[in-house]
Amino acid sequence: MNKLLASLGIALSFVAAPAVFAADDYSPAEQRVFLDQHLANVPKAATIEYRYTQSGKPEDSFEDVVKLKVGEGSADQRTLAVEFLTGAHKIELPSVEGGVGNPVILYFLEHDIRSMHDRLGGQQAYFRKRIRLALADVAATVKPIKLSYKGKTVDGNEVTIEPYVNDSLKDRFGPFASKAYVFTFSTSVPGGVYEIRTSTAAATGSAAAPAISTTMRISEGKF
Repeated sequence: MNKLLASLGIALSFVAAPAVFAADDYSPAEQRVFLDQHLANVPKAATIEYRYTQSGKPEDSFEDVVKLKVGEGSADQRTLAVEFLTGAHKIELPSVEGGVGNPVILYFLEHDIRSMHDRLGGQQAYFRKRIRLALADVAATVKPIKLSYKGKTVDGNEVTIEPYVNDSLKDRFGPFASKAYVFTFSTSVPGGVYEIRTSTAAATGSAAAPAISTTMRISEGKF
């Protein structure tokens, strides 16, 4: 996934070269999110679709679609292209040649980081750093769960982080200081990523804005 990390502008310290660090040098959360071979169960050209939903204030709420297009060829040669949302919400980034990690993870995070920057100001690199550190932290939880996919119960793993809850600058983030990120994976779904979601608690007060939540979940249509 290193090529995609570079194309998104996310620090390569998210994932170091395997020749430099052994698997034991990564936290379980980092392993699940950035190093696992999510696309190992997609051996042929395919399109995987995800439903994207955001809720909150009326102007913040929308539904859209994300598509991952996996090209022909072996894992180290096929093209990975993502159509991430449409219209005003769309982000366009370079396709990647080769790779076994699912790039929708990084597109989701990049879209989230840009949104945080638009809402709060500051540097996008700061939000990237907080997410990276949260995944590397022992406080990041990884637990086995059961999921429902196409009418069946399948095994999965869930990674949860709260990048800003202990941030020294959290007072500047308002309700976003409590923002949680949950990554849900399963080898039983194509592309390995079942769902990614974020949740932000509503601000206090009678006239407070509603909580904001964002979910990207794999569609259960034809694959």
